[in-house]
Amino acid sequence: MQTYYFLMAAMFILAIVVFIALFFFKAGYGYLSTANWGPKINNKAAWVIMESPAFVFVLLYAVDYLVSGTDTGNNRYVLLTMAGLFLIHYFQRAFIFPMLMRGKGEMPVLIMAMGMVFNSLNAYFIGSWLFEFAPEGKYGLDWFASPQFIIGTLVFLTGMLINLDSDHVIRHLRKPGDTKHYIPRKGLYKYVTSANYFGELTEWVGYAILTWSPAGVLFAVWTFANLAPRSKSLTAKYEEEFGDEYRELKKKNLIPFIW
Repeated sequence: MQTYYFLMAAMFILAIVVFIALFFFKAGYGYLSTANWGPKINNKAAWVIMESPAFVFVLLYAVDYLVSGTDTGNNRYVLLTMAGLFLIHYFQRAFIFPMLMRGKGEMPVLIMAMGMVFNSLNAYFIGSWLFEFAPEGKYGLDWFASPQFIIGTLVFLTGMLINLDSDHVIRHLRKPGDTKHYIPRKGLYKYVTSANYFGELTEWVGYAILTWSPAGVLFAVWTFANLAPRSKSLTAKYEEEFGDEYRELKKKNLIPFIW
């Protein structure tokens, strides 16, 4: 447990470093793709490889918990529900989202590798908390009726819906074969540059609330540290390409009406 909390503290510090660094070094994939990040591989394959460790490792934690019959005093229905919400997100992200991608985009191998490392570590923090280190009795059956679980789950599901809808908007900006860039204007893209990122951030804030855990907070902090600078960079990219047409929309970067 000491190692677990030491690594968690290190990850909190690293999140701050990454947050600052990403304002100066743009993650070169997607709309911000550049040749500065080295060799690239197919976008679909990269997303599967990058996101699947989170799904696989937490699934293994849950299966091991069930097979071993370990009972730490926590209610297995609550633990498996919270793990299930995590797994639903990453099943979609690792195995469905990539297959829906259009075009023949590529992702730098370096970014894919960093994503794999982060997702593996995050799965360790979440899985270990749920099935090993959560205080005994914290997640009894009454947790389902707690304000944290109810509010957090509603926030999580709202974020997931925003994320799915925003991805749908982006996928349908262009017709097959078209390579031009267009300004997304539907859904929450009316208010922010990165509605899909806002949805993802909302999800993990909700997860932090519904688990009421340091592991959940760490994930939410990392999500913001990674996506906030990228959202700002995307706004600058759109303004560079579309000029006053984009600036006049007065969109925020990530959080509607705020920033």
